[in-house]
Amino acid sequence: MSRVGQFERRLLAIILLLVLLAGASGCRKKKAQAQAPLPPAIGEPETGLASWYGEPYHGRATASGEIYDMNGMTAAHRTLPFQTWVRVTNLENDLFTTVRINDRGPFIHGRIIDLSRAAAEAIDMIGVGTALVRLEIVQQPADESAGGGVYSVQVGAFLVEENAMRLQARLAPRFGDVFIETHLAPDGFYYRVRVGRLATLEDAWELANRLLQEPEIATALVVRLN
Repeated sequence: MSRVGQFERRLLAIILLLVLLAGASGCRKKKAQAQAPLPPAIGEPETGLASWYGEPYHGRATASGEIYDMNGMTAAHRTLPFQTWVRVTNLENDLFTTVRINDRGPFIHGRIIDLSRAAAEAIDMIGVGTALVRLEIVQQPADESAGGGVYSVQVGAFLVEENAMRLQARLAPRFGDVFIETHLAPDGFYYRVRVGRLATLEDAWELANRLLQEPEIATALVVRLN
């Protein structure tokens, strides 16, 4: 591999990262749009930041009910169906791997997938912690066509239950179905405030954009509940 080729790939990755960060900054300032496009269909790429999670979560239950194994080739995605297989390419070094979606996340603005430790090692992103990646669906679950998804919008996650309840009380008169789900993380219970149960991603993104117009909402992350 020539040094020129390496330089061109790194330059492209830096440019894509700057574009993503500029878009994220615009969302925070204007609060006009939700934070991500619809997830890709088979053959259609999604580009964004990947992160990884390991030891503190190893052996704990994932959102799908499986026990998380940081040595398995799995990942978390907010909206793709469980058991979807995704090819993940690190755009900074061209390394790629294939992972199975069995968890939900990452619940951090600007990130699109959370890889297991083994998957992160496969594309050489352990040391840096995050990387600009391209996602491509290679296989959907066989039973996905039998039933649709149920989507919600997460607007906050709190370690103090009273804070979650206060946000719920403020939003409920305007948005109706506002509920709290608990999640046991290594640093304690989180109380996640979520709005709506919608049948399509399009409706969920529309709701997310409406929520971002509210003064008390700083982030609105669309997440699949099933």
